[in-house]
Amino acid sequence: MKQETARETQTDGPDVKVSRLAFGDIPGQSRLFVEYQEDPASLREFYPNAVKDADEVVAAVPDVLANYSTDRERLCDALFAINTSIGASAATFANIERLRSSETVAVVTGQQAGLFSGPLYTIYKALSAIRMAEELERREVSAVPVFWAATEDHDLAEVSEAFFRDAASEPFRVGYEHDDPTSGVAVGSVYLNGSIDRLITSVFERLKVTQFTDEVRAMISDAWKPDIGFGEAFGRTLAGLLGKFGIVYIDPLDPEIKKLAAPIYSAAIERSDEIVARLTKRSETLLDRGFHAQVLIEPDYFPLFWHDDEGVRRAIRKRPDGSFQAKDAPVRFERDELLQIAAQTPERFSPGVMLRAAVQDFLLPTACYFGGGAEVAYFAQNSVVYETLGRPVTPILHRQSFTVVEARQGRAIEKFGVDLLSLFDGEEKLRLRLAETSEAGRAATVFTEAEEIVGMQLSRIDELVAEIDPTLTRNAAKRTQKVAYHLAALRKKALLAEIRRNEVVDRQVHELFSSLMPNGHLQERVLNIFDLVVRYGTGVIDQIYDQIDVDERGHRVIYL
Repeated sequence: MKQETARETQTDGPDVKVSRLAFGDIPGQSRLFVEYQEDPASLREFYPNAVKDADEVVAAVPDVLANYSTDRERLCDALFAINTSIGASAATFANIERLRSSETVAVVTGQQAGLFSGPLYTIYKALSAIRMAEELERREVSAVPVFWAATEDHDLAEVSEAFFRDAASEPFRVGYEHDDPTSGVAVGSVYLNGSIDRLITSVFERLKVTQFTDEVRAMISDAWKPDIGFGEAFGRTLAGLLGKFGIVYIDPLDPEIKKLAAPIYSAAIERSDEIVARLTKRSETLLDRGFHAQVLIEPDYFPLFWHDDEGVRRAIRKRPDGSFQAKDAPVRFERDELLQIAAQTPERFSPGVMLRAAVQDFLLPTACYFGGGAEVAYFAQNSVVYETLGRPVTPILHRQSFTVVEARQGRAIEKFGVDLLSLFDGEEKLRLRLAETSEAGRAATVFTEAEEIVGMQLSRIDELVAEIDPTLTRNAAKRTQKVAYHLAALRKKALLAEIRRNEVVDRQVHELFSSLMPNGHLQERVLNIFDLVVRYGTGVIDQIYDQIDVDERGHRVIYL
């Protein structure tokens, strides 16, 4: 793996620089995602309307507007009510009014309603959409950024944790535990209980105390408090952090939004057999081409979930006799019954992962969507859903991807002569590398000299054995290898022990990993935005925003 040449840029912050990594150099990326990032046009078989930059998004706008049929007035009235409930900014309401115009498009992103906003990439998604809307405006296209909160998802445990660093820069996890039976209920329908106050207290007992601590605590406590819905608390957090950017928040559980979605629900029910057949074929094609299918499509798949009387979200499966049944429930439907429910009580339905994007882009005049790597893979499959429903396939762009390096970590990186790419090899390998090159350490020199001497003596023994009895040659070689193996193992242990005796270096190495690769993952996939805000104030969001380039398709490292 080789790091690409760093591309440094300057912003209003005097000491901010940025370097770049190609996703192909980062471990764990799928082939489909890497190829899409490198050349989206080469995959038009799976992404018919793939775009590579803002200019190509502009070219797609007339088609988006021509195929948009949702009642803008009803939509914007619903958005006004939703955003009023979360305390949205004047800039957001101005954008809602602009969306009423038949000439305005939406730049959309979305994410699950995570605790305290979830991982950093949630904010990076929102900032990506905001920047693209700004770029379209510069090209004389009326555009507003919209954030789709996945409040219909029912895995509360998945969104109920957040990660921060304590005063010693050690990552720690906090989790919200609901004391009511909520299994299977849409996250947006869950209301916070009194434990949220205790959870917030526990966070601030461990966070580093700074000049911004009181402000951050007030911001979190205002959004996350008892008797507020999980989705509303998430929306309040986004409004508090990103209000000045005017991003519009949409909650798909809202009754008016559900009514507006009824036609696309009905179309999906009517064409569900064709949707399943085409998804199955698309999955097979992806596998034949050496890619992966992100979602397993089984023969009984159905694109909608049903919400029972208790609010539990249940998958619907097609039965062999052509009827449909809610999973783990004795409720059966004929197709006509499902169509009736969609028309009369659409709130009883929510889209599955293969339909969700098509529903979103039926409701909104979406010029493009910013997603993560998994969503890019989803779109390779669900583009056939758009086509089956007679909808233009929305272009997907990968959200901006960052690792933020603070000044102290930057000094350690410079001191050790490493980069982010080398950290993927792990903390132990970096320690060994430093021990091998340390001028102050003696272990590496002693072991190198000893290994040379032992190697020479073992070679003499091998030669002697071969001369005395050639049949012993193989046995001698095995024993020689064992000696070399045990010596190398001892060398490794000694070098690690020696480097750990240097408390300054030991602490700096550990902090590099705990801050830049917490829990062995990219920083953006673990840490919460308030981990940075409590250290630098909300101005750190502006610094990150200044570095966004919507035409950039790599991962970038921001040095504060």
